[in-house]
Amino acid sequence: MAAQGVSHAAEAAAHGAFDLLPIVVLLAAAVVAVPAFRRAGLGSVLGYLAAGLAIGPYGLGFFHDAQSIIHVAELGVVLFLFVIGLEMQPSRLWAMRGEIFGLGLLQVTLAIAALITVGLALGYPTAASFVAGTGFVLTSTAIVMQVLQERGAMGLPKGRRIVAILLLEDMAIVPLLALVAFLAPGGADASAADRLLGVAIGLGAVAVLVLAGRYLLDPMFRLLARFGAREVMTAAALLVVLGAAMLMQAGGLSMAMGAFLAGVLLSESSFRHQLEADVEPFRGLLLGLFFLGVGMALDLAIIAANWVVVAISVPAFMILKMAVIYAVARLLKAPQAEALERMVMMAQGGEFAFVLYASATQVGILTAAWHATLTAIIICSMVLTPLMMILHDRLAPKPAPSLDGVEAAKGLSGRVLLIGFGRVGQIVSQPLLARGYSLSIIETDPQAIRDAGAFGFKVWYGDGSRLDILHAAGAAEASLIIAAADDAEAVTRIVALARHAFPAVPVLARAADREHALALVAAGAAYQIRETFESAMALGREALLRLGDAPEAAEEVMRSIRHRDAERFALETAGGIDAGRSLIHGNAGRAEAD
Repeated sequence: MAAQGVSHAAEAAAHGAFDLLPIVVLLAAAVVAVPAFRRAGLGSVLGYLAAGLAIGPYGLGFFHDAQSIIHVAELGVVLFLFVIGLEMQPSRLWAMRGEIFGLGLLQVTLAIAALITVGLALGYPTAASFVAGTGFVLTSTAIVMQVLQERGAMGLPKGRRIVAILLLEDMAIVPLLALVAFLAPGGADASAADRLLGVAIGLGAVAVLVLAGRYLLDPMFRLLARFGAREVMTAAALLVVLGAAMLMQAGGLSMAMGAFLAGVLLSESSFRHQLEADVEPFRGLLLGLFFLGVGMALDLAIIAANWVVVAISVPAFMILKMAVIYAVARLLKAPQAEALERMVMMAQGGEFAFVLYASATQVGILTAAWHATLTAIIICSMVLTPLMMILHDRLAPKPAPSLDGVEAAKGLSGRVLLIGFGRVGQIVSQPLLARGYSLSIIETDPQAIRDAGAFGFKVWYGDGSRLDILHAAGAAEASLIIAAADDAEAVTRIVALARHAFPAVPVLARAADREHALALVAAGAAYQIRETFESAMALGREALLRLGDAPEAAEEVMRSIRHRDAERFALETAGGIDAGRSLIHGNAGRAEAD
């Protein structure tokens, strides 16, 4: 069937018709696989890879030239680095110079030295071993950036250090390609003038881009903005990204590096947010297409024919690389948790390895068979990375929060025990304090405790769902307990525990939603309030007034809604859930009739 679909596509193309089948297949594969994998907790990257494998030559056979798709989809990586560049002001990038040329250079150098040994141990020539190991050192920018973004770690210090290493690796592709040409048979005889000319062209391309970014780009966008054509602004954004990438490529540099530099040069522009919004949809689609292409390129025939080499090389490369990354991280004083996460996240080879291996094959360092095997090894490592991240997240010990400057609850005697000092607890405390009631406040978030201390609040550390903590916080002597923690399950446990241990002390509780409110009543709460109920009622009343209703009419409507809600809640609390639902549907029908 798949072969027939491809032949029909070719026939349609031959008759001049535009063939939508490949686009539909790609979109359908992404739409089906990615949500399923994310729901299963496997991440979007693995979903794209699996979808690519399913529709590729070794799956349903809709596509036979995965490399052509990868070449087009590499623009996703280019656009991704442009967006990253927009977040990196020149001053911030300058502040990262130590991490880029210190941490990044140290990791790349040591990793190259370690990974060369894999090829040598398998009996390959020195030059081929060097190229093979060096290609694996170049981490997948697409995978790592995607993981960082999904985890919200891009702006954190640990994310910034990973970005610094990736930037150094992107810059390293240029001297590595030059070194490949030098190591080629007869490459050492190449004239020094040719190599110097190549370096000069590269530096000239960078200089042209910097000058254009400094003096031309912002005035150009300002001029285009005056005409107010949104589609022209989008076209201009893509023109800047692709033009910068093409300029860097013409200068012998990385396209991704050109896009990154363009982003940095526009990072202080007043159009930065507009540019990011214009580029983002293309970036997401093309990056997804890149991962689909990588999945298609997984050549199962080559893996089967060279399964011994692949089975040895993939774990050998990944283990050695992880060991170097961990050692460098710890050597430079990174916390153990960060070092472990970094080594798992950056354990794979990357898309720049394809460029390096193709160049080495062209100049005779690698044979076609070696090239295919190394490409399969890189793709296998890319496929394994999301799985390793999942294992890391499940097995790695969770970091204990720092309790510096935080006191544990002990011997408290406030008239009111307030459990939880988040956005609800802070507001609840204000009328009580205004009337002079003494409060004992406990919270489980050390940072929230420190922040409250900066505003003059004394908050103690303690988990209110533990009986010993409730005793230490003075629950037995309190006149009132208020459970206002952010965690709905914790609030339910607090209510049940306090009701059992301190039956004479009423417990007021914050409910997350209606079902939680019912659970709190069942657990013994003296009073519960859904956290959004009163604000939503106030918003609804204001909406009626703004639409022209008289205040008296608006109040009557709100009283009626409160009354119906109370009736339904009473029925559900008493166990008449079906009756409550019938009443809800009856009211809905009446509202529609009105």
